[in-house]
Amino acid sequence: ILKNRILIFILGGIVFGTIGVSAATYFESNLVTYDNTESGLSSSNVQGAIDELYTECTKEPTTGETIIDSAGLEKDEYECRYFFTGGNPNNIIILNNEQWRILSVECDGRIKIIRGTFTTNYEWDSSNSNNWNNPSSLNTLLNGTYYNDLNSAARNQIVVSKFSTGAVTAGNNDLAAQINDENFKTWNGNIALPTVSEYIRTNSNKNSCGTFSLFNNNHRKCISTGWMDGPNAFWLLSPSSGSTSDVFSVMSSDAIGAYPAGSTINSIRPALYLSSDVTLSGSGTQSDPYRIE
Repeated sequence: ILKNRILIFILGGIVFGTIGVSAATYFESNLVTYDNTESGLSSSNVQGAIDELYTECTKEPTTGETIIDSAGLEKDEYECRYFFTGGNPNNIIILNNEQWRILSVECDGRIKIIRGTFTTNYEWDSSNSNNWNNPSSLNTLLNGTYYNDLNSAARNQIVVSKFSTGAVTAGNNDLAAQINDENFKTWNGNIALPTVSEYIRTNSNKNSCGTFSLFNNNHRKCISTGWMDGPNAFWLLSPSSGSTSDVFSVMSSDAIGAYPAGSTINSIRPALYLSSDVTLSGSGTQSDPYRIE
């Protein structure tokens, strides 16, 4: 409901701004009242509500900076998120008695992590479809057997979240547009995979590695400035926009390539969100990883 109210205010502002006339020309907004019991706003007049909403929408989020204090955690320029970037940041965390790595901290306090070690090679989808939401075979595996095999403490710390499953155009040079494409389609669940843009955004060399095209053109250089790599190829969540069967993966060369969803050439690095209620101890290093209290 609050989102709807924000949209109404924005659209109202656009209309009045477009015709070059202020809303005050038609009515004194501070005299117009509305029921604010559902919106949660303190003001009961239109102008007061607009002022409140503007303050909230322009407030600088600080959640991601205060949950984890680490030099490797950088604010994202595209979304309200904080990514661990660089070749080897202090982002190691223990879940299910296994080593994972923190991918990002969301502004609502959730922490997105991916498994640090690679699981066995597995097909993305046995019917060779790149529709994760269908669901794909890997979706079923991760949110069924794999999730159920986690210990109870780990399952209690995972929160159902929205994952971006939109298709990506290979070799594009516009990361902002690519992120919009990824976010165009979503799926809610416990466990999925990292997206193409998340892989790119964990690299600290934005000039050489900051888009799909740049990354693949300079992937040998990008190896040293990004931590989300490894000896084996692994699946990503993003399907290819040019096919109904191809899905992107990080290849053994660390470049981004597309493979048929039915192939078993890629391993798996599960990704999930930890609840904003978790408290961490440790410093994220190999010898002192983050631990969930």
